[in-house]
Amino acid sequence: MSRTPVGKQKGQVNQGKSAGARRRLMLWLTFVVVFAIWSGYTFLVQNAQISDKSSYLAKQQGSKQETQQQLEQLKYEVSRLKDPEYIGQLARKKGYYLPEETPIQVEESGN
Repeated sequence: MSRTPVGKQKGQVNQGKSAGARRRLMLWLTFVVVFAIWSGYTFLVQNAQISDKSSYLAKQQGSKQETQQQLEQLKYEVSRLKDPEYIGQLARKKGYYLPEETPIQVEESGN
């Protein structure tokens, strides 16, 4: 009795269930693949942005270091301006002398 039309109907119903399951599986796999592609693209874009920002940061830190060195040099020069002897040296370089000083000029020979 297993070869009755009722048996054929059961087989067709089982095939319909497996076709629906295949469709759901394909839909799920499509979703997973699209999500994986999207996440990979996002990862690569963010990685490139991080690389760009890291190089910019390194450049800015180098600039900061250079500026710090210039600041220290300027602070040193300002502290030297408090010394009267140093101010006298600067004045003599520009041609100013004290009234009791006699400037001595050395002529260079043109050999």
